[in-house]
Amino acid sequence: MFEVLAFVYENYDAGDSWPEPAHLERKLNAVGFEADEIDDALTWLTGLHAAARGSIGFAGTTQHKPPQPWLCEPQTSSVRIYPVFERNHLGRRCLGFIHFLESSGALSASMREVVIERALAAPGAPVSLNALKLIVLMVYWSFGQQPEPLVLDELCYDGSGRVAH
Repeated sequence: MFEVLAFVYENYDAGDSWPEPAHLERKLNAVGFEADEIDDALTWLTGLHAAARGSIGFAGTTQHKPPQPWLCEPQTSSVRIYPVFERNHLGRRCLGFIHFLESSGALSASMREVVIERALAAPGAPVSLNALKLIVLMVYWSFGQQPEPLVLDELCYDGSGRVAH
């Protein structure tokens, strides 16, 4: 599924310019992705679109509903408490990375909630750090935002080969 998401991120603009699901499915089939990967990715993208836009459906459907209560900006003094199921599904590395992005100002609280919700919808437990980074990129993409260059560098490149000075 994550290979399909990476392909969509690299080849389509964010927001309302997303292709219709049927068109995207045909394109992904033509590129050579497996049907089950495509179905999983389209389901995941539908949830991302609904979470980011506060609307029901994917691309062409524009039925709007009020934003989800969990998308409201919390107070500056509030603290995010992760329940056990979130800690188990995300794992320590992903939780630490989310905290790093949020504390550096690269991830707002509402975007953090969408990242967590979409990570919980992703297969695998705990979610790998590389998968979480792609999820964060997809959330930026769905909000029509571009991360700062240093954040983009952190999201796109594996830091294991970096040497601290």
